Amino acid sequence: VRDAVNRKELNGIEVIPGGKVASTSGRKGLKSITLTNGRKLQVDCLAVSGGWSPNVHLTCHKRGRPRYDERIAAFVPDGPIEGMTVAGAAKGAMDLGSCISGGLSAGAEAAASLGFTATSASWKSTVPQTDDDPVQVSAFWHVAESRGRAWLDLQNDVTVKDVMISHAEGFRSVEHLKRYTTLGMATDQGKTSSVPALAVMASLTGKSIEETGTTIFRPPYTPVAIGAFAGRSRGKEFRPVRHTPSHAWAKERGAVFVETGNWLRAQWYPIEGETLWRESVDREVEATRGSVGICDVTTLGKIDIQGRDAGEFLDRIYSNTFSTLAIGKVRYGLMLREDGIVYDDGTTARLGKTHYVMTTTTANAGLVFRRMEFARQCLWPGMDVHLISITDGWAQFAVAGPNSRKLLERIVDEFDISNEAFPFMSCSELTVCDGVSARLFRISFSGELAYEIAVPSRYGRSMMKALMDAGKEFGAVPYGTEALGVMRVEKGHAAGNELNGQTTAHNLGLGRMVSRKKDCIGNVLSQREELLRADAVNLVGFRPVERNDVLLAGSHFVAKGALATTENDEGWMSSVAYSPTLGHSIGLGFIKNGRERIGEIVVDVDPLRHPGRNEPPRQQPDSSMEVEIVSPHFFDPDGERLRG
Repeated sequence: VRDAVNRKELNGIEVIPGGKVASTSGRKGLKSITLTNGRKLQVDCLAVSGGWSPNVHLTCHKRGRPRYDERIAAFVPDGPIEGMTVAGAAKGAMDLGSCISGGLSAGAEAAASLGFTATSASWKSTVPQTDDDPVQVSAFWHVAESRGRAWLDLQNDVTVKDVMISHAEGFRSVEHLKRYTTLGMATDQGKTSSVPALAVMASLTGKSIEETGTTIFRPPYTPVAIGAFAGRSRGKEFRPVRHTPSHAWAKERGAVFVETGNWLRAQWYPIEGETLWRESVDREVEATRGSVGICDVTTLGKIDIQGRDAGEFLDRIYSNTFSTLAIGKVRYGLMLREDGIVYDDGTTARLGKTHYVMTTTTANAGLVFRRMEFARQCLWPGMDVHLISITDGWAQFAVAGPNSRKLLERIVDEFDISNEAFPFMSCSELTVCDGVSARLFRISFSGELAYEIAVPSRYGRSMMKALMDAGKEFGAVPYGTEALGVMRVEKGHAAGNELNGQTTAHNLGLGRMVSRKKDCIGNVLSQREELLRADAVNLVGFRPVERNDVLLAGSHFVAKGALATTENDEGWMSSVAYSPTLGHSIGLGFIKNGRERIGEIVVDVDPLRHPGRNEPPRQQPDSSMEVEIVSPHFFDPDGERLRG
C-alpha cells in the first residue's frame, strides 16, 4: 500500500497523499468535495476513518479510568482493573507480536492465580515470530483550513464550532462538554467522535489531551434490542408473578392457584378423594362455618397513614368520617371517584392518635395509594400527613369461624381477646408466639366470628403453620379464594364484581355512608339527580325458584311475561355462588328499585351461555329461569355470629 501511495494510484484508484477535504456540496445528497488545495472532485460518497483505538468500554464498566497514550493517539486502560486482565490491542499493543506475547503473559498470570505454574521461559519459546510494520500515528483532528463546518460527531451533528461555543460558555470539563453538545450520546456512544472532540477542547484550554481527560462508559457496550427484553415475556412469562407468604406452604398441600392481579392465590385445597372443585370448596365453607378456617389475605392493599392531620385527610378521602374513630377501633370505609361513582372500599384501623392503617381491595391497592399520594401532594399539600405502602411488609391471615377466638388464644401472648375486652371492629398491636410483633383486627368478611392477624412478612409462612398447628384440635382448615367468595356472597358483601366503575353508594345501599356533614372527593357529584333516581338499580340477593337451577353471573333480569330485549332490561347478576349452607345457588345483583321489590319473582335470562363446567344443566330450554328477589344477606342477617 505504501508503494502504491508513492505511485499515487492503487489498482487504478487515484491516491492523493496529504489531501484534506475542506468542504462538500450537494443539497439532498453528496455531489462533490473540495480539497484544501482548491481541487474539486465529483463524488457521491465520502468515507471517514479514525484509525484504530483500543476498546476501553469494558474496563470502564469496572470503574477503570482510561489514560491517553500519545504513541497511538488514543486512550488505553490504566492500572490494574479488579477482576479483569487486559491484553493485546485492548491495552494499546498495535502490532501482532506484542498482541501475542501480551496475551500469553496474561494467560500465564491467570494460570498462576489459580495455583498453576507457568514460567516465562515455557511460553516465550512458543511465541510465533512475526514481521511487524512499525506503528506510526500522526494525529489529525480536523481540517483547520476549512471555512465550513468541521464535523466531529457524525451522528449527532456536533461540530468543532459547537466545542468552541461550549468552551466559551464555560462548559469545559469532559462531562459538561458531552452534555452541552450531545457529543457521544448517539448509538456509537462516542467510539468515533470522543477523541477528536477532546483534542479540540484541549487545544482551546491549553491543556494536553491527557489533562483534559475523557468520560467513562456505562453498560451495555453493545445496545440490547427491545425485542430481546420482550422475547421471554410471553404466556406465563408475560409479567412478574407475586407469591403470598404462605405460597410454598399451600403448594406443598396441593393448592390450586388463581391469578388475582399479579398475585397467585390459593383458590382451593383439594384433599384425597375429591375430584371436583366444588367438593373442595363446599368442604372448606362448611368446615369454616362449623369450626374454624384460615385464609391468607396478604394481597389486600395496606397503607400506613400518619400525621397530625391524618384523620382529617381520611375524612376527605373517604365518603364517611374517620377523624372521630376511637383509638383501637376499625371502621368500614367507602371511597368515591370525582364523579361520585364508588372507587374502592375497605377498612381502616386507628392504632394511635395520629396513626391509621388502611386496607384496600387487592385489585386497587396500587391505584388507591397513588390516588391518595396525589391528593396529599397536589390537592392538600399543607396537611401534615404521610403515607407509605406496607402491603409487602405485613403477612395477614383471616381466622374465621365459631372457634376462631379459641384458636387465637393459643398463640396470642397475654392479651385478652374475649368478646367483652375485644369486641367486633376492635384492633390492637400485640405479640404472638412468644414475642413476635403482630396486629390483630376483629373484622369479618365471612359473616362469622372472625379476626385478621398480621405479622411481619418474614414470619408469614411460620404464622400459617402456627395457626394450623394451634387449630388441629378444632379441625381447622385452610380455605381459598373460592370459599372466601362463597361466604361473602352468603353474607351479602360487595366486592370487585359490584364495584365495577358503574355503581354508586346509592346503588349499593350505602347512601347513608356519604356524609353530609363534611366534604370529600366525589361528594357533590354523587348527589346528581340521575344517580339518586327512585327507580335506580339496587344491590339485592337472588335465588332460583327451582332450587336445582344454576345462576350465572352476567345474566340479566326482565319482568315475568316480558320479552328479553334491551328495552325490557331491568338489571344484571353480578356475583353467584353455590351455597353449601343453604343447599342451592345464590346470587347478588342489581335490579331497578330492588329494595322495594323483595319477594317479587322476575325472569333471569342468559341466551348466549350454558351452565358452567361440572354443573347440572338448566331445566329451561331457552336458558331462562324464574328467580326471587331477596335480601342480599342470605346468612345470619342480624350479624349475631360475627358479634358473638
